[in-house]
Amino acid sequence: MKRNIVYVVALILFMPFLSQAQDFRSVRWNRDLMVNLGIGTSTYFGEITGSGDMGKLNPSVILGAEYYFTKRFSARGQFAWFRTSGDDADAPGNEEDGRRVRNLSFASSNFEFSAIGIINLVPQGFRFEDRPGVNLHAFAGVGVMRFNPTTEYLGKRYVLQPIETEGVSYSRVTPVIPVGLGARIKLNPFYNLLIEGGYRFTFTDYMDDVSIRRYPDPASLKSDLARALSDRRAEYAPPTTSGRRGNPDANDGYFLLNVSLQYYIPWEVNKNPQKKLYNRDKYLRKKCKLRN
Repeated sequence: MKRNIVYVVALILFMPFLSQAQDFRSVRWNRDLMVNLGIGTSTYFGEITGSGDMGKLNPSVILGAEYYFTKRFSARGQFAWFRTSGDDADAPGNEEDGRRVRNLSFASSNFEFSAIGIINLVPQGFRFEDRPGVNLHAFAGVGVMRFNPTTEYLGKRYVLQPIETEGVSYSRVTPVIPVGLGARIKLNPFYNLLIEGGYRFTFTDYMDDVSIRRYPDPASLKSDLARALSDRRAEYAPPTTSGRRGNPDANDGYFLLNVSLQYYIPWEVNKNPQKKLYNRDKYLRKKCKLRN
């Protein structure tokens, strides 16, 4: 299995150089549709991070398909898998919000599906291979994300949502709004290196299973396990009953930073080559006339 993964990664890395061997016919017609595959990091922001605490870096993988509607505007459908996690034990030694005493932690494997619109700083050339060597862009969109917070207790990992540690039943699916910036670096006529960083606004405060300010009444929780995982201050030395559990005034969020290989595939809406040649010649004649 590991050997197969190495082969796939090596193939992806060398594809830009192998594609140099494609003949001139492969660049004669314009290409408006691209696919991308990339890896990167994810960072969670919520109750189990403190003020000025960037949280833990976790892995992420993205897969997308993008289409240019105009020379400057494109849209992409994208799938992302990423991990998020947090641990009060990692709080700074001088923390003031009682995170170490609270003693909570979580880890989650997440999936995101999103549709984003992209505005490029510099428009594409008449043909896809005439694009700039480096081009910046901004993006925004909508999506949906599924999360699944878990925690470890007495050597076993538990899914937290069904346990209802706060006596609250919440959904593990939430809408998200991705916004961010990116850059494309042209590797050759067919490939870009795509670098993007984007923050996701969510509509949930339960990515980490923590939200309410006061600890719930233990008698209101539905099981001994819920009571044990709701208030873990007794596991901290020395035991205490001070501090708050969460902050319901702000939803959780996360940031994805990814580097992708992007490929222009030979597909286009207009399949009429004669019309393409006519439009290209008309464009070139107009360009030469303006220069003269």
